[in-house]
Amino acid sequence: VLGMRSRRRRLQDRFGPEYERTVEQEGGRRAAERELRAREERHAELDIKALPEDRRRAYAQDWSVVQEHFVDRPEGSVTEADDLVTRLMNERGYPTTEYEENVRDLSVSHAGTLQHYRAAHSVKVRSAGGQATTEELRGAMVHYRALFDELLSDRGGR
Repeated sequence: VLGMRSRRRRLQDRFGPEYERTVEQEGGRRAAERELRAREERHAELDIKALPEDRRRAYAQDWSVVQEHFVDRPEGSVTEADDLVTRLMNERGYPTTEYEENVRDLSVSHAGTLQHYRAAHSVKVRSAGGQATTEELRGAMVHYRALFDELLSDRGGR
C-alpha cells in the first residue's frame, strides 16, 4: 500500500492537474496511472534535446513575425502560431503526428502548460469554422506563447 501511495504521489507531483484530468478521462485512478506510466515510458524513448542559441533566436524572431501578423489577420496568425509551436516541438525531438499525441507527449515534462495548449487549440479549431471572436483569438495567441516560451527556454526538458 505504501509503494502504491508513493507512486501515486509521484505521478500527481509530476503531472499536476493532468493527473486528475486523466483520472476523469480514464474512468479511475488505476487506469489513469497506467496511462500516465505509459506516457512516461514513451517519453523516455524520445530524444528530446535543447536547441542551440542560434536556433532559439531564430524561433523567437519567427514568433515576433507571427505576432505582427495578428493585427491584419488574427485567424491566420493563430494558425501560424500553432504551426510554429509544432515545428519547435518537432525540432526539440517530439513526434508531432497529431494533436492528442502531442498532448500526451508534452504532459510528461510540460504538464503545467498543457492547459494553454488545449485552450489555444480549441480556439484554433473554432476559428477554422469562423466561430472564434477576435478576443478569443488574442487569448489563443497568449496561450500559444506560454507553451512556446517553455519549449524554447528548455524548462521541462529531461
